[in-house]
Amino acid sequence: MVMIRVRSRDGLERLTVDNPHIKVAELNALIEKQLRVPVSKQTLSKNQNLLLAKTPDDMLRFTDMSNPQTLISSLGISHGSMIYLAYEGERKVAGRAVRPFGSFGRKMTMNDLIAKQMRVTRQENPHCKSVSFDRDAANAFQHYVNESLAFAVKRGGFMYGTVSEDGKVEVDFIYEPPQQGTEENLILMRNSDEENLVEAIALGLGMRKVGFIFTQTIGQNKKGYTLSNSEILQAAELHGQSGLKEWVTAVVKLEVNEDGGADVHFETFQMSDMCVRLFKEGWFESEIRTDADPKLSRMKKNVVVGVKDTKEVDNDFFLVVVKIMDHQGPLSSTFPIENRNTPVTMRALKNHLDRTKNLPFVKLISDFHLLLLLGRHLDISSDIPALAECVQGQTTVPEGYQLLIESIASASS
Repeated sequence: MVMIRVRSRDGLERLTVDNPHIKVAELNALIEKQLRVPVSKQTLSKNQNLLLAKTPDDMLRFTDMSNPQTLISSLGISHGSMIYLAYEGERKVAGRAVRPFGSFGRKMTMNDLIAKQMRVTRQENPHCKSVSFDRDAANAFQHYVNESLAFAVKRGGFMYGTVSEDGKVEVDFIYEPPQQGTEENLILMRNSDEENLVEAIALGLGMRKVGFIFTQTIGQNKKGYTLSNSEILQAAELHGQSGLKEWVTAVVKLEVNEDGGADVHFETFQMSDMCVRLFKEGWFESEIRTDADPKLSRMKKNVVVGVKDTKEVDNDFFLVVVKIMDHQGPLSSTFPIENRNTPVTMRALKNHLDRTKNLPFVKLISDFHLLLLLGRHLDISSDIPALAECVQGQTTVPEGYQLLIESIASASS
């Protein structure tokens, strides 16, 4: 039995699939049966940009799942995968079946009652003992959102680094995926090819994905919450997907100081075990009403908070504070960063090599963002691991690679 998550304009729903090796056509049929969207009206994609399509012609641009004979397993779709669904017209969202209890059905036992209770309490201790940020990586992120975006729209990224045996997380670089930010929301437009390259670089550097970082806007600062309900949903989803118990969520915001000026402030949390469990089991209302209080997360069913049954939980119940530190990591962060307002070109590589030519070659390529640019022109299975290994050990880069990189840079002249 396989569960596939389907996100549409109606929110997040779950699709039960008996066989993980079915064809797209069979997946279409299951969506029609379980989610009540006619096959003829469906457009499916692994690309969340589909949900931004305005017209039927826009939807036609998403062709990765358009062949009905393609096996979904060949597309990397398996248990827990997310796909995106767009459709024309309206539908009636399926409701939950109701079973009678008491006099008109089977009796409810005490165990039944206990099983239907979900008690939400504060988690006192995080699984992550502390999180330390590389100063240059943290500064490159906050400088952009402060100087270029002026904290007017949200920005996010994935943090990469190491986790020690005693649960200490060190963040050594931040990857910023393609995204769209507004004052209240952040849409990450995940690019699997680029993320595979990021993972290959991280692996070569002896690092892994350790958390999610995002900014809050100036407009949000006036609303009196630590994280909003939509931020809780996004953070819980990414935490749950990670499979890492030390996963960290970091928030960057502007705060007024004693002199009336504004300081950039970092806060780090873990989403509580209960929060991640509730998200995975589908308790959260994923569609947030425009009039909803952002300080509260709404549940589909009652949970117990203190002695009270409620469908609204204060977001702070889901946050576990993590101690924050800083360090000087092994990488620099001087190379232009991906997926920002200005595209990174090979001209940037040429300028970087010219500017740093007095450094040992391994030093001048010891920058994740530079390696990511090179990765688009080199082999992900051999060249990138070899270069990353040189950077990790700070060993001499073979002359052949030096000449190759210099020739790639020169070709931009």
